[in-house]
Amino acid sequence: MCKIKIFGLGGLDEMGKNTYVVEVDDAIFVFDCGIKYASNNMFGIDYVIPDYEYLRKNRRKIKGVFLTHGHYENMGGAADLLKFIPEIKFYATKYTKFVLMDLGVSEDSIVEIMPHRKINFDETSIFPITVSHSVPDAVMYCLNTKDGAICYTGDFIIDPLMRDHYDMDLGKIAYVGKQGVLCLLSESVFSEYSGHTSPSHRLTSFFSDVVNKVENRIIISVLPTHLYTIQDIFNGARNSHRKIVIMGKKLQNFIHFALANHYLDVQEDLIGDLANIDDANSILLVCDDKTNPYSAISKIVSGYDKFITLKPMDTVMFAEPRYDANEKLLVKLENDIAMAGCQIVSLPKDKNILHHASSEDLMLMLKLMQPKYYMPVKGEYRYMVNNANLAYDLGIKKENILLKQNGDVVSIIDGKLSPKAFHINVKDALIDGKSSDDVGDLVIKDREMLSENGIVLISATISKKEKVLIVGPEVTTRGFIYIKDSKDIIAGMKKISEDVITRNIVNGFVEYNKIKTEIRYELSNYLYEQTECKPMIIAVIQEV
Repeated sequence: MCKIKIFGLGGLDEMGKNTYVVEVDDAIFVFDCGIKYASNNMFGIDYVIPDYEYLRKNRRKIKGVFLTHGHYENMGGAADLLKFIPEIKFYATKYTKFVLMDLGVSEDSIVEIMPHRKINFDETSIFPITVSHSVPDAVMYCLNTKDGAICYTGDFIIDPLMRDHYDMDLGKIAYVGKQGVLCLLSESVFSEYSGHTSPSHRLTSFFSDVVNKVENRIIISVLPTHLYTIQDIFNGARNSHRKIVIMGKKLQNFIHFALANHYLDVQEDLIGDLANIDDANSILLVCDDKTNPYSAISKIVSGYDKFITLKPMDTVMFAEPRYDANEKLLVKLENDIAMAGCQIVSLPKDKNILHHASSEDLMLMLKLMQPKYYMPVKGEYRYMVNNANLAYDLGIKKENILLKQNGDVVSIIDGKLSPKAFHINVKDALIDGKSSDDVGDLVIKDREMLSENGIVLISATISKKEKVLIVGPEVTTRGFIYIKDSKDIIAGMKKISEDVITRNIVNGFVEYNKIKTEIRYELSNYLYEQTECKPMIIAVIQEV
């Protein structure tokens, strides 16, 4: 009998940032370690990770981080977590290990695992099972405890045609279900979709039609980790007498690794080189990185790409997922492409780049695993609710369906759900640049204020000896008003600042902090009255 806690640091009621924690007595097992893409209103933020403070405080209990597959939403935060806990180990299959190392995670921090080989930890063990997804070597995990298995599906679809490195072992999943599943954590992203996801994810015929119908050069934007889609592109171009040019070192590294390890099967004469870039029948594959969606195409459209110049007869295709956070960016980019005279090819509405479980896939997984408790994870809250409704329709008791948000702790003691409610305070950590330190909400608010209202700088110099104002106050603005056209407002700002400085010089003593505070307060009121804007106001007062 054991005490079990299950909660999410990220991934509940959101897209991305998937990080789920299972505590069994004094052992902590972390499943996935993802990032979330920054939205347009996160000024300058590259991506978002969970708050790892709980893991840092309990670092000695952590047995490892178990990664389901090589997508950034599920493992993109590994390098950041490693900076917090340098000794932590990441358990990953061969392809996921390669993606980890591409992110800068040292090989010494990675334990390569094989599907269907048990990993023992004292009185518990973890059993990885292959599942079908858009990347090879994807697995789900079964954590075996004395009270039954706790299973986390990761991302999956059910498609019998996906074989070899994309195969799903339904037999082993059913066997685990027969042994007894205490709790199943299952993804929710496509829970609103009826039927199976398959065959909407099969895109070879679509790419083949595009390749055969388009007469000139095709530029395709892909995600480097989506090998299944890249394979469909190569399959669609077979026997087309076109050359596919792989642009960028990152994408080249991914494809060369995939070819060397037989994750990709490519017609030998299909791959071209830089000499084929301007050929009318070439296909150019470009890719983004984890922090800059559509950056490669944006660079080409803006004319800043070193090798590719956009031509009016080009056709541009986005063979990558559309995320809500980046929808505005994509729409603007497509408009710029259209203005350049290029054709844009979009995926049909009945096709999916993403490989997530639809309602029938989710219900089949539930039937195979037959869990006592069911916890929908990964996705917006409405997706999780739909996932919960599917479980209820299959006969799982309402009280055994666990709908939670980040930080809400599910406590199972001796195989029974505890009625006590626990919550761990978690928040987003906003990452800007190479630092893993959280930028913080205050910085974002400052950036928002600067973007909307600009900045006003008041500078003045006071004599150290006489304690009198000798220079200024001078007014400098950026992004607020044009000084030459606003002389009256500038004069008013100077007058207010001078009055504040003068009245805070008393008996040869200067109240510097009071001067700065009062300048900000009085100028803020004055400028709002004059302009209805609230710029950032900085006062710099110095002595000479």
